[in-house]
Order: sequence, then C-alpha cells, then structure tokens
Amino acid sequence: MPLPFLTADRAFEATSDDIALPFDDHDQWRRPYRPGPWRVIAAALALLVASFMLLATLIIAVAGALPAAGVCLGAALLVILLALRLLRVGTWVSRHGVRQVRFLRTVTVPWARTRSLRTVQQPVRWLGLPRTVQGQALVLARHGGEPLTLLTDHNADFLARVEAFDRAADTVEAWSAEYAPVS
Repeated sequence: MPLPFLTADRAFEATSDDIALPFDDHDQWRRPYRPGPWRVIAAALALLVASFMLLATLIIAVAGALPAAGVCLGAALLVILLALRLLRVGTWVSRHGVRQVRFLRTVTVPWARTRSLRTVQQPVRWLGLPRTVQGQALVLARHGGEPLTLLTDHNADFLARVEAFDRAADTVEAWSAEYAPVS
C-alpha cells in the first residue's frame, strides 16, 4: 500500500534542479548528509538504557532512598546527554566554514583557511576503532595546519553506504567551491 506523503528520500530524488528553497539559510550550520544507521542504533540503545535507568530512579524514589534516586537520575541524564552528543557527531558546513564535531571535541575551519578539499584513498579507521582498513576519506588541507579528515567511508555514518559517502563528499566539496576563496 503506497503512502500518500513524500518521504525525505523521495523528495530528494524527485528534484532534478539544485535551487535553494526559500527557507534555506546558508548561515546556519547544517550536516550535508543524514546520520548513518550505526550512529542512530548506538544512540537508540543508549536512550533505551537511559529509560531503564529512569525507571529504576522512580522505583528507588518510591522506596524512599532519595539520595540514591538522585544519583541514578544524574547517571540517566548523563547517558541521555551522551546519546544526543553522539547524534551531533559529524561534519557540518555553513557559509562561514566547515566544522568537524567529534565526541569530545569540535574543530571549526573557516573557508578562508582552507587550501584544498579532496577525496583520497588511504587507511581509515573502521567505526572509529583503532583497526584500520583501506578506504576513502574526504581530507581538508588547511593553511598553516595539518590535514583534517572530515569523512570516511568506514565511519558510523557511511559504513556499507558508498553512494551516501560519495553524495556527502560531493556536497561538502560543492560548499567549498562556493564559499572558499579562489587561490
């Protein structure tokens, strides 16, 4: 049974022209791709654990141990915050530059400080773990700094989604071509 509404995938594929929508504000930071299934699954599992922790908090509070309930509530809120941060991890672009949000750190590079942006074949980390495999990476070369790896085809957003990686890399390169100064 087909549903009468358009999903985001169908709406994206249905448009053949790349004109900006009226609400499209290039000053806002945006992720040029969707979070991958591995990232979403990890965040969903963390939120599931947090819901059990909140249930335990309620049971402990009803039993009368309020200090223990406070500790359990604090731990549940910490797990929720970590799950939300996990969903924000990725590469974000705007008119001002490119931003790489990691789990514990964020690096922002203005377009004026970029030298080049290219996709290269190199050893990349598999799901962010120490194990490396041969893959593709979108590497940003900066003026006066070491290269920054923005995207890889083996991270939590693009593992087994080669077309999504290519589309995201092309989108970031298009932002760079539009806003980076010409050398």
